[in-house]
Amino acid sequence: MGKNLLNKVWELHKVRTLPSGQDQLYIGLHLIHEVTSPQAFAMLAERKLKVLHPQRTFATVDHIVPTDTQSRPFKDDLAEQMIRALELNTEEHGITFFGLDSGLQGIVHIIGPELGLSQPGMTIACGDSHTSTHGALGAIAFGIGTSQVRDVLATQTLAFNPLKVRRIEVGGRLGPGLYSKDIILRIIAELGVKGGLGYAYEYGGPAVEALPMEARLTICNMSIEGGARVGYINPDQVTFDYLEGRRFTPKSQAFKKAVAYWKQIASDADAEYDDRFELDAGALEPMVAWGINPGQAVGVDQKLPALNDLKEEDREAAEMAYNHTRFQPGQPIKGQKIDVAFIGSCTNGRISDLREAARLVRGHKAASHVKALVVPGSEAVAEQAAVEGLPEIFREAGFQWRGAGCSMCLGMNPDVLLGDQICASSSNRNFIGRQGSPTGRTLLMSPAMAAAAAVAGEVADIRQFSQGGGA
Repeated sequence: MGKNLLNKVWELHKVRTLPSGQDQLYIGLHLIHEVTSPQAFAMLAERKLKVLHPQRTFATVDHIVPTDTQSRPFKDDLAEQMIRALELNTEEHGITFFGLDSGLQGIVHIIGPELGLSQPGMTIACGDSHTSTHGALGAIAFGIGTSQVRDVLATQTLAFNPLKVRRIEVGGRLGPGLYSKDIILRIIAELGVKGGLGYAYEYGGPAVEALPMEARLTICNMSIEGGARVGYINPDQVTFDYLEGRRFTPKSQAFKKAVAYWKQIASDADAEYDDRFELDAGALEPMVAWGINPGQAVGVDQKLPALNDLKEEDREAAEMAYNHTRFQPGQPIKGQKIDVAFIGSCTNGRISDLREAARLVRGHKAASHVKALVVPGSEAVAEQAAVEGLPEIFREAGFQWRGAGCSMCLGMNPDVLLGDQICASSSNRNFIGRQGSPTGRTLLMSPAMAAAAAVAGEVADIRQFSQGGGA
């Protein structure tokens, strides 16, 4: 039997097997930000250690950055302390830092691919759970904790338990109004938020292969929401075309050599897998995650499930979700009034996401009771959006256009829900308190669906909206 990409990359980066049974892997690229790195650098200082390979670590600031105004010092003293610590630590250890107004700052999982730092065949680590995003380029990317950030800084290696691989085959083709966000929400709804424990997810099949790179990044981003340690897509011509000419990718003949290598690390045609799962993209409808985890998701035309219709192991979480959201079993999700719409995050804050949302809102106005935010995932995305006139489209529609950052994805900056507001969000998590309010409620959906909800003032079917039914 042939080998899959995970096996190939794992073997190429394996230093040794430890007495614990874990494998020590060399980390080719280390990405850091302001939230999980200060303690890691403090641990190095306590041990009088230096960063072993500073040229393999790159830093940005994203989680705590205000998006309405980014002037310094930040109003939040803790946020100012965190960014200042990152500035000092990167300067001391000779680490490249993409700071505010560098033109390269942004959400860590957006700037890695867009700068060409993330490449096929790499092992990538970052102190953030959504590092699985980078697997869309054919890399094996791990989200890690603070102590592991310290370990990478000090040794450029990490210890991992070997993983099984589940091949997720997505057949058919997406219909109008359907996006990669709908694919991954359906996968998580089918397999569960714990279905991927102990696994890497390899996404493939005609529907995945037809996706552009930015859509692939969305799928891999939410692998962690399904419990998988990593998620990846085999590199192909889409990958190579995306990477060519980017700041940190090889140039000229070196790029051709890199492509030859990247082709070799893709899974063999006869690769072996520990499990397989199939999904028909043609049977999908726009998805909405209504509860308190991303697996609690239904199609926009479906009703919320009765507890007795769920698997026994899912009933307790569903009951908690109903208690929190105050929704009712059997209630249709379409027509649910919203208070806030958020378009952005490392899941859906790329230029293609903003283009689709802008296409939907052009000529419309956000509902008077809805606060609508559009937050580009990086300075580069914001710059390209400006070239295309997207900020003006959003502003004319009553949306707020913000600076680059994580924004309302998580409650670590001023962009938060208030009270029990309901948010139509293009982000990745709908946990209780995730968007800053312990009673706030988050509905996950594609950026286009969030844009349609903002205009309609309620959850709307994008397929009807795009035909003129959602004004």
